[in-house]
Amino acid sequence: MDLQLRGKTALVTGASMGIGRAIARGLAAEGVRLAVLARRTELLETLADEIVAAGGTRPALIAQDILAEDAPARIRDAAVAALGQVDILVNNAGGSRPLPIDAPEERWTEALTLNFTRQRQVTHALLPQMIAHEWGRIINITGKSEPEGLNAAFAAKAAIHAWAKGLSREVGQHGITVNSIPPGRIMSEQIRRNYPEDYRKHFAETEIPVRYWGEPEDLAVMAVFLASPLARYVTGTVIPVDGGLRRYQF
Repeated sequence: MDLQLRGKTALVTGASMGIGRAIARGLAAEGVRLAVLARRTELLETLADEIVAAGGTRPALIAQDILAEDAPARIRDAAVAALGQVDILVNNAGGSRPLPIDAPEERWTEALTLNFTRQRQVTHALLPQMIAHEWGRIINITGKSEPEGLNAAFAAKAAIHAWAKGLSREVGQHGITVNSIPPGRIMSEQIRRNYPEDYRKHFAETEIPVRYWGEPEDLAVMAVFLASPLARYVTGTVIPVDGGLRRYQF
């Protein structure tokens, strides 16, 4: 299937590893010109080498701490300077933040800034040029809605779901779609570090209907489809990619 993505441009945040890296590679394979963002330049360099080796165009590299106060404007300016315009935004930067009940306020502020506020700010910084071109795709990589305990990232991801739904109703008239993908158990450096293999095996056999943990590429295929012109009638959605892990039907 031709996803009609050749010649489009995309900014992928949190692109140095895992899901973001897989999405960047998937978009590049479809002929998308990329700007990729993360803090670790050396990992972005190896990603760029992989994309070129696979026949893609070398992406622009943006080394930026997304928590910096001026990050949204700096990210917008760097991406537009490199690409001319940004057709597709993949908001992937973020991280789990389990907190005790008595956590100080600054830890909540940091978690909400990382997992919600910066995604919203980067999106709104890029929206005017998407509206001007009457086309755009905004894809948020979020998180599950069944937290085992208090985790500020879950609260922030729930905020993204609500914000993205409202935004989708505002910008649909301009040919812009807004969708969210909450991952299930996707293998990553952090997962391998925090969960031993025997635990992962037992969890897959008892909790995941397909009986295995996903790979970043399993989620990337959904993101690439949602980024395409073919997905023009899919917006305002929350689409889990989790091997059936979630127990609710909607």
